[in-house]
Amino acid sequence: MIAAVVEKGAGIDVHKKFLKVCVRIGPLSEEPRFEIRRVECSHSALEGLRQWLKAEGVTHIVMESTGPYWVPVFNILEQDVKVILANPEQVKNRKGHKTDAQDSWWLAHLLRHGMIRASFIPEKATRNLRELTRRRKKLIEQAASERNRVQKQLEYGNVKLSNELSDVFGLSGQMMLQALVNEDRTPEEIAELAQGSLQKKKKEIAEAVRGQRLNETQKEVIRSGMRLMVFLDLESEALSVSIAKLIQESGQQKQKELLETIPGIGEEAAGNVLAETGPDMKQFPDEGHLSSWGGVCSGDTESAGNNKSRHTTHGNPWLRATLTECAWSASRTKGTVFESRYESLKPKIGHKAALVAVAHLLAETIYQVLSRREQYRERRPQELPETQRRRIIRHHVRRLRRLGCWLQPDRLAPLESCYVTHRIPDTGPTQPKRRGPKKRQSTAALPNEAP
Repeated sequence: MIAAVVEKGAGIDVHKKFLKVCVRIGPLSEEPRFEIRRVECSHSALEGLRQWLKAEGVTHIVMESTGPYWVPVFNILEQDVKVILANPEQVKNRKGHKTDAQDSWWLAHLLRHGMIRASFIPEKATRNLRELTRRRKKLIEQAASERNRVQKQLEYGNVKLSNELSDVFGLSGQMMLQALVNEDRTPEEIAELAQGSLQKKKKEIAEAVRGQRLNETQKEVIRSGMRLMVFLDLESEALSVSIAKLIQESGQQKQKELLETIPGIGEEAAGNVLAETGPDMKQFPDEGHLSSWGGVCSGDTESAGNNKSRHTTHGNPWLRATLTECAWSASRTKGTVFESRYESLKPKIGHKAALVAVAHLLAETIYQVLSRREQYRERRPQELPETQRRRIIRHHVRRLRRLGCWLQPDRLAPLESCYVTHRIPDTGPTQPKRRGPKKRQSTAALPNEAP
């Protein structure tokens, strides 16, 4: 029998218009009494719920993280009781025995026996910062979608600027688009608008816009898209100013500067990371938990000793997106451990999986920087975890064997204690193993075969 750990708790099944609340109270060694009520989601009804829970002496409540509907309840109750937010996947009731009242009773039952893993709810300042950073992320995504729509209209009108310009919406590209939709210029005159290194491609640019068939409707769509992109850029810049001000006021400027010392993480990404994880790492036992929470580490699906799947978990989609974007930049920063990790894994597992591995390493680095409150510095081999050191030792032992040296390392000793036991004559590089059916060979001796 599972021991009870909470004497006075309540489970709340959250809906848009009403709540089902089950209060379970009683000594830990006895069967508790319970009471289930329906509560509307109006302000006065939620205040009545708070007074009821306070009168019953409830110390813990649990809710499912159902969209935004749990937030009004949390705002009313967070000052008086400890609120636990549960993942709906982890507190599902049995099929065929599911009602609103049963769900609230089941939540209260799991809470009483300590069988719910609480979700991370950051403090108020971090929650406010999270709203701003997520809003900025959405505006940036909308601007990218609008650029794609404008590019599509250019293709419809036989304009091939994207074949010659790496960024159609750069300085040269915007001047050319302005001339295409608002002025009547020849292809050569449009090509003269090229700036910088694009001046070498004036002939190609003229051919890209020659014979364009943009009608008035398509031009109006392009004008509308360009105006919207300007508006979205201005709004994103205004949000960036508000984010920087909020970080300064909440005392998180030092943590932001520490994050910016990590390769691949800039000012915008540092704000996004702080908004999702908070300024400290006390809610994560170690770097592995942060990586799992961010969805950039492999999951565990083991049954009967067999690992069926190691796909990455879902995790926090906002933090996962930020880590993956930063992994692109970190993997191209010369002389870093992130570049080394990417280059070593890309031939084996491919580009995308290697980027996820770099994102995993970034998550571990973020944990170390924020928990130690120290600037990032490249890790030396002696600072690596013991399991990783042993993995590197085994890798180099295999490499030396392929070169003709048989080594016999001690399982627990460092690489320096390995000693050469036998020397095999160098016969050239080893051939890869054949995966198809073996070919029948003749019985004649090969040229290099010993008699």
